[in-house]
Amino acid sequence: MSTIRENVTFYLSAVLYFVFNMRPVENDLMGTLKATGWQLLQTAPYVAGGTFFVISLLQYMADGHKVPWDRRLRLFFAIGIMAALVQAIYEYAGQGPGLQ
Repeated sequence: MSTIRENVTFYLSAVLYFVFNMRPVENDLMGTLKATGWQLLQTAPYVAGGTFFVISLLQYMADGHKVPWDRRLRLFFAIGIMAALVQAIYEYAGQGPGLQ
């Protein structure tokens, strides 16, 4: 990561990852932090596995050239954002355990 633009977009993707995984609890900051932490703990293994799979495919297609760490984290954040969005839609639609 050499340019300012790359740094800004990297940190923005990290912030968006946490925003999409946020699970607000009405009038309770500690409850929100606990729910968000629990959300991150529940989805991180699946997101890490999906990221590992995608990185393995990319390295295989690039004849074994390693993917840089900042790109790996960007992939983790992108997959995590998509997974959190799908899970939030599932929960907020009344199907999940979050809002019953």
